[in-house]
Amino acid sequence: MNSPAPRQARIAVIGAGPGGLTCARILQQHGLTVTVHDRDAGPDARNQGGSLDLHADNGQLALREAGLITEFFELARPEGQEWRKLSLSGEITERGLPEADDLFKPEIDRSQLRTLLLDSLHPGTVRWGQALERVSGPEDGPRRLHFTDATTVEADLVIGADGAHSRVRPAVSAAGPGYTGLSFVEAWFSDVERRHPEIAALVGPGGALVGDGERGLFAQRNSGDHIRVYLIRRGPLDWLEGHGLTGADTEGIRALLLAEYAAWSPSLRRMITDNEGPYVDRPILALPVPHRWPHNPTVTLLGDAAHLMPPLGVGVNLAMLDASELALALANAATVDDAVRVYEKTMLPRSIETATTLDGAAEGLIEV
Repeated sequence: MNSPAPRQARIAVIGAGPGGLTCARILQQHGLTVTVHDRDAGPDARNQGGSLDLHADNGQLALREAGLITEFFELARPEGQEWRKLSLSGEITERGLPEADDLFKPEIDRSQLRTLLLDSLHPGTVRWGQALERVSGPEDGPRRLHFTDATTVEADLVIGADGAHSRVRPAVSAAGPGYTGLSFVEAWFSDVERRHPEIAALVGPGGALVGDGERGLFAQRNSGDHIRVYLIRRGPLDWLEGHGLTGADTEGIRALLLAEYAAWSPSLRRMITDNEGPYVDRPILALPVPHRWPHNPTVTLLGDAAHLMPPLGVGVNLAMLDASELALALANAATVDDAVRVYEKTMLPRSIETATTLDGAAEGLIEV
């Protein structure tokens, strides 16, 4: 089968995260037709996570290409660029203060960014409640998408923007994510200025990090007077089961964490004792380094589906840059095959270089 021109192609994006939505937005800006399929029942089906810093040299570039940079800055929090390092006694040992006009990497909540992107798309672009099961069909197309509700869709290009456990990735790569040996245990705090003033003062307008070599803590201000705390632990993937616990056993998890963080100051331990609601276990996964795959004219990947790395401030930024470059390649190429080649020629070396640099770097989060 000859590769179709992008303007005649059926382009399917799997995953309505920042990468997939950015790709769809820029494709539509250039007059190309695209459909986004997402497993969630709707845009509000689940919590979208914490705050992101979008960098001027990647994430913001993508938003400029999407025509959304002005709207982004209306939502962004430049003050969120402040960072603090704390001692185990809860004292500030280092502090980075952004200049008044510094817009290099302002913060924005994931939910705000997703809503901004969703609202920019043509009505009906995103098809909710479509969890991909697998991709079939010949390498030169057309491809068939099989969803868990037994429906199928044909596509000339499948773009996997479906994250760590991508269902698109097996069509081009046998690689899967592996556990790094670290987990984040997430805790939430709301109405912090009134209900948790000590924690609010300690964290400030941005983020605060502390570690003792065995465990760490990262606290981050979100919009709406919220703070998310990530307790960073080294241990086996099944640590909860190993202690006879489940994710619903909030008091049991709290008791375990308090024992592990016993040497830390009361001011820091408030972030274990005072959280609202359950803890969320988030094991840190990564794809093998390097991760590459043979060129395929009908399937490609972006973001975590292509290059899952530890959460060190690059994931969403690279996903959005990937999305922008792929969409522009499709807008300017004679065929889909040509566009995928152009995109992967830049994306794969960049992601391999970044992943190599960050390989094992998450250990630094507990060695502050």
